[in-house]
Amino acid sequence: MKKLFTLILLFIFLTGCNSVKRVKDNEHLLTKNTVVVNNKKTSSSKLNELIIQKPNNKTLGIPLSLYFYNLGNENKPKTPSEWGKKRQKTYNFIKSVFSEKQSIAFANTMIGLNNWFLRNGQAPVIIEDRKTKKTVQNLKAYYKNQGYFRVEVSSQKDTLANKRGTVQYNITTGNPTFLDTIVTKINSPVLDSLYNTEKSLSFLKSGDQYNNDNFIKEASRITKLYRNKGVFHFSENYLGFYEIDTAVTNNNKTNVELIISGDRIIERNGDYISKPLKIQKIRNVNIYTDYSFSKRDQSIKDSTIYNGLNFKAYDKLRYNPKLLSESIFIKPGDVYTDTLRNLTRTHLKSLRNFKTTNIRYIDTIQGVDNQLDVNIYLTPIEKYTLGLETELTHSNIRDLGVSGKFSIINRNTFKGAEIFKLSFLGSFFNASQDANQSGNFFNSWEIGADLSLEVPRFLAPFGLNRLVPKRMSPRTMFTLGTSIQKNIGLDRQTVTGLIDYKWQYNQKKTIQLEIFNTQYVRNLRIGNYFQIYNSEFVKLENIVQTYNSVTNSNINITNSGSLPVEAMNTIFGNASFQTSNPQEYQDNLNILDRYNIITSDFLIPTIAYSFTYNNQTNYRDNNFSFFKVRVANSGNVATLLSKKRDANNRKTIFNIPLAQYFKADLEYKKFWNVDETSVFGFRSFIGAIVPYDNSAIPFTKSYFAGGSNDIRAWQTYDLGPGRRNSGLEYNIGSFKFLTSAEYRFDMFGSLKGALFVDAGNIWDITNSIFAEDQAKFNGLQSLKDIAVGSGFGLRYDFSFLVFRLDLGFKMHEPYLSGNKWFRNYNFSNAVYNIGINYPF
Repeated sequence: MKKLFTLILLFIFLTGCNSVKRVKDNEHLLTKNTVVVNNKKTSSSKLNELIIQKPNNKTLGIPLSLYFYNLGNENKPKTPSEWGKKRQKTYNFIKSVFSEKQSIAFANTMIGLNNWFLRNGQAPVIIEDRKTKKTVQNLKAYYKNQGYFRVEVSSQKDTLANKRGTVQYNITTGNPTFLDTIVTKINSPVLDSLYNTEKSLSFLKSGDQYNNDNFIKEASRITKLYRNKGVFHFSENYLGFYEIDTAVTNNNKTNVELIISGDRIIERNGDYISKPLKIQKIRNVNIYTDYSFSKRDQSIKDSTIYNGLNFKAYDKLRYNPKLLSESIFIKPGDVYTDTLRNLTRTHLKSLRNFKTTNIRYIDTIQGVDNQLDVNIYLTPIEKYTLGLETELTHSNIRDLGVSGKFSIINRNTFKGAEIFKLSFLGSFFNASQDANQSGNFFNSWEIGADLSLEVPRFLAPFGLNRLVPKRMSPRTMFTLGTSIQKNIGLDRQTVTGLIDYKWQYNQKKTIQLEIFNTQYVRNLRIGNYFQIYNSEFVKLENIVQTYNSVTNSNINITNSGSLPVEAMNTIFGNASFQTSNPQEYQDNLNILDRYNIITSDFLIPTIAYSFTYNNQTNYRDNNFSFFKVRVANSGNVATLLSKKRDANNRKTIFNIPLAQYFKADLEYKKFWNVDETSVFGFRSFIGAIVPYDNSAIPFTKSYFAGGSNDIRAWQTYDLGPGRRNSGLEYNIGSFKFLTSAEYRFDMFGSLKGALFVDAGNIWDITNSIFAEDQAKFNGLQSLKDIAVGSGFGLRYDFSFLVFRLDLGFKMHEPYLSGNKWFRNYNFSNAVYNIGINYPF
């Protein structure tokens, strides 16, 4: 039955594989564009962007979107009645067996299916002479903008067999034109003086090749210069470039004259008069803190002045003038600048307290005419709001889940634009390991609550807040939260407290400082450990049987209570058994180590510094780089509060083991636009965590390998450490390396595809007695332990999220003996990964 279904799908798809199926007899399907510049073929992406008609999109050389479109037909019936007339036998048969209502429903289904093929596929691109001529004009204009004023462009259409065709664009550029003498004429001493202060920054240089983009950049530079030096009314309309063409007589050179007008035309009492452009200063700054369109004509009821700023309200001033003034960079007496205007607008919007922010400049009617009044209109968001968020979630540990969050938000809590939030969270999901014995799909859950206060400034003692200027939008976040997890390994309770500082160094760089990030992790079902991790209990049973046989002991264990732990400690303390049965002894050590890590409660007081660089301009930008480094320490300061130690000689606070470690993570991502429909991405990660003072590493802070966002040919926690294949359910390490490369491409409609390669592993660098040699990192020698996986994936873009299915195949398995390459590179050993959004 499965084979029959596959054959049916294959037959349906192949029916659309005729590329010219929907091409009329007098039309030609465009299969290729060729651009020839000065008798040489070129594949320039810039020139390709100017071509209006391009061949149908291809996926790995196959026009899948065209094939998909061809499964539909634009000439098919559009209504049930039309469909019934064309398919009378089918329509009448369904009507006789069921009813006419069912016939209409079936007709609508077939019409909808046809429309779906047409909507999600791509129609054949037919060569059109009109669009070819337009492309010729685009190419000619492009080269003229580059200084090739005598460029010649022509097109040639070649018709091929079976209703196909190609178009070739032939370009003869001629010699380029260069800039010769550049003359500046400015009829205002004020503007001339300002221009000369930054004349060296001009984009127009004598001897450079003519480029229209440089003229545009120069006009923008001059406009920014004047407007940031106080000339409020200046715009690009007041300047012009005039080219004196001497290319014929002066060896392809042209002189350029820049003319800047120092006067503006204004209307006054019906007459137009000329006034000189001047440097203008700010006279009054008025901030309306509760503006709305309906209140615009009402009188002001409350007002105050702080540092020369006039704060006004139609009802009552609800914002502290001192604190709100920190977001206003426009000050009375200052020279007008565009930069401070934009900075003020950005800063006020970042407070997330106002629906709209409008800044208006008005020429003063009375007094000197070189002054401006500024009115800032702020429309507040409601003080109290309720929020409800639902989300489809996925991570390396949680296969699939749904979560909900209900929040109560109080804005302007202490009259300084603070945001106080009380949130209640809940989620149900399917945990990804065998540790969950429930037969339900959603076999695990988590509930929790958070209190947070976001302050739009630095709250720090000793004047430390002055270290970060306000233009960097500093933030202080206070958070207190708790959560309870069920059926994710051991049930766990977590309490978290956080004081977090964050600021935007510039548009691309963000800095974050966590000075108090403390987490208390308490495990709730330690006695059920071996019931939850049953595979480890089975392994321990075999070790105990061997131990009894070798030592004539009579140890009995069950999968609950303290007997398994007592047995592991007994075996651990027997040196003769270590000599006679080293493998079983080591396996026992591994299980004991895993038990100690997973069942230990921890207090984790962290101090961390993060730096992030991201030059992505918007979410559509697919040519960008991302870099992040995070350095953290746990326990250094907290150890000053207690000198007590537990039975394992680990420092404690309130009898809770204290996590003491240094941790560093580095991540780099780079993306390139291959063409209009495909992107290539690269990601690399390296991280290390080193404990000290006899501390263990908390399980939640350790590294793991595998999963839908990691090395996709292995399931979460299945890989490593090193070349060890322990068979345990949770494998972790203290050093990790990961790199991935992925080629993403459009297929048809909202369906996208990907080809990927992942490589990496985890190792142990703690020199713990529990670590086997195979798990330890030994410098460059450990490169042979890197696992490699590859595969392909399908992604469906719902616009608000991307649903992802990736299939990973094992290429290099470091734990195998003998040949380690491609031994299990097949579907039976492949790993199917379901994910939400992209893996990186």
